[in-house]
Amino acid sequence: MTPTATGVSRPGFAWAAPAAVFFGLFALLPLVLVAVLSFAHWDGLSAPRFTGLDNWSKLFDDPVMLKSLGLSVLLTGLGVAVQTPLSILLGVWAAGPQRNRAVLSAIYFVPLLLSAAAVSVLWRAVLDPNFGVPAHAEWLFGDGNLFGAQSSAIGVLVFVSAWQFTPLHTLIYQGAARAVPRVLYQAAQIDGAGRVRQFFHITLPQLRNSIITSTILMVVGGLTTFDTVLILTQGGPGTDTTISAYYMYQKAFKNFDYGTASAIGVLLVLVATVISLIVVRLSGYDRMRSTMEGL
Repeated sequence: MTPTATGVSRPGFAWAAPAAVFFGLFALLPLVLVAVLSFAHWDGLSAPRFTGLDNWSKLFDDPVMLKSLGLSVLLTGLGVAVQTPLSILLGVWAAGPQRNRAVLSAIYFVPLLLSAAAVSVLWRAVLDPNFGVPAHAEWLFGDGNLFGAQSSAIGVLVFVSAWQFTPLHTLIYQGAARAVPRVLYQAAQIDGAGRVRQFFHITLPQLRNSIITSTILMVVGGLTTFDTVLILTQGGPGTDTTISAYYMYQKAFKNFDYGTASAIGVLLVLVATVISLIVVRLSGYDRMRSTMEGL
């Protein structure tokens, strides 16, 4: 155990060694190899050929790539805007003593147990313009083809992602809400504060760390979303839902241009890292220190 400046002991590095080795072998090493490959041309069969910055220059001259990056950021932003308030409200509710809360929470968390591919196949069938719900509710869905226009296709992607992943973030907020000291609410009740004021002046401030953590997870998950787009829209109509991760798949496994695909992958890592650091910096999360550190 290593003592810190505050006198609280921390576990030594040996405790983290297994996780560090695992992370290095299956995360850092592949990332380094992909970064190296982004400076080469490789079709998956012949030996890689070093081409310098050619892949990167082609990437930034490609209008589809620039559009896909913008779509990735748009979908990520919409996902955060939709899932965050839903997750907070559901998480705070699930942390309470309501009747049948445990049963309802268990049912609500079912989508979290399913894979993204299974969820996408399910909603592709439900929203099928010929045999799904839209075909029998023209008064609500118009011609029923939600995948035929960019706005409705993006709406479907945001909805399906929220349906699957909101339970995960709800679980985060549920645990955080349960950790809020009851004495704060008791003091607020004595001062005459109602539930709404308690929520905005006690619950939300106490959930600050969880909000930041949840937001970073949404950003990383949103920028790397792939299977949902592959199954639901296949990047269509046209390239209107071709996000960067799906475009990377097209470059690698359809065009056999693994060098450009590697450059896209590295670019996604850089964008996700930069956005996450901005969130951490603006929130002041990097300056926070737990009072239970080392325990």
